[in-house]
Amino acid sequence: MPHDDKSLRLRLAEHLAAGGYLRTAPWRAAVEEVPRHEFLRGGFFEPVDGPGPTAWRPVLPDDPQWLERCYDDESLVTQIAGTIVPRDIRGEILRAPTSSRTMPSLVVRMLEELHVEDGLTVQEIGSGYSTGLLCHRLGDQAVTSVEVDPDVSASASVALGACGYFPELVVGDGLVGHADGGKRDRTIATCGVIDLPYTWVEQTKPGGLILATLCGWLYSSELARLTVREDGTARGRFLGGQISFMLARPQLPPSLGMLPDLDIGEERPASLAANVLDDWNTRFVAQLAAPRAQRISLVRDGRTEDVLIDVDAGVWAALTQEAGGTWTVRQGGPGRLWDDVERYVTRWRSDGAPGLDHFEVTVTPDGQTITWSREGHEDEDDG
Repeated sequence: MPHDDKSLRLRLAEHLAAGGYLRTAPWRAAVEEVPRHEFLRGGFFEPVDGPGPTAWRPVLPDDPQWLERCYDDESLVTQIAGTIVPRDIRGEILRAPTSSRTMPSLVVRMLEELHVEDGLTVQEIGSGYSTGLLCHRLGDQAVTSVEVDPDVSASASVALGACGYFPELVVGDGLVGHADGGKRDRTIATCGVIDLPYTWVEQTKPGGLILATLCGWLYSSELARLTVREDGTARGRFLGGQISFMLARPQLPPSLGMLPDLDIGEERPASLAANVLDDWNTRFVAQLAAPRAQRISLVRDGRTEDVLIDVDAGVWAALTQEAGGTWTVRQGGPGRLWDDVERYVTRWRSDGAPGLDHFEVTVTPDGQTITWSREGHEDEDDG
């Protein structure tokens, strides 16, 4: 097995090309030259096998496997709970990841999908290894990278400098972007968003492209590529592949807090079982009806309940499977959450259950809409 980083970069490039992710010579050259391990000098976390919530343990550069792991095609968690980095931990930690280095195959797939050419400018939301690849491909002066976390931005700056790259790095809310730099030819986000910010449309030239992953709090997501139009709107389609990213921090779901009284509500037979949400595409359609609903599982009185809760709207739905296999739903609050989900999913199925790559995204000053179509029929709702 190779143990020097140059050989590891060449091996990674060959792996990504064989998998169909690297398709063009300029991006292959970038992967072969940009050292990913420089962006992981602070180490990373690996999951610990075991029952219950996922625990994480640090892997630091003095680990004999560290360098080779840096060039595996996997996402590597670099921050836990917003502030904790690998060097802060001895042992294990039971908290949620908040920052990671994306798996290289996804990074290069997105860069290929960005359709860049020499001379174009790019605004990137989220700083790291992808920033280095962009700098290699287009030059430092063509790249502006916005990162919300000052520590992550500082780490990326050090790594980029070690690679010989000095792009414009901005610490700030990526959802706002960086208007001072003027309009760019491309905007790319390495985080998930529930609503694609209109500021990204405003900061991208007409005819330019925006590449971002759209998600909801049920955590079905997809990569979308939109073209900015002369009228100030943007429209495009999902590209397929079940792409996942950590959500942008300002769009993370709120704490559930104290649960509502799930025994008080209107009850009826459910026409859809809760387990339809286990399917990725069905769950995405459900998010169109309830983009800010969170899903939890509870055991009460010896029975498992699947619960959807939209904290801000104050609505909820609790589903229980009966002895005969049928399902019952109980709903509370000012709306009927599961009614909305059933309506959307039923309509989507009646249209032939088209895949997400048949969905279209439109962003205007008034917000975002997501539509699907089959044989000329189109259905839409605010996303």
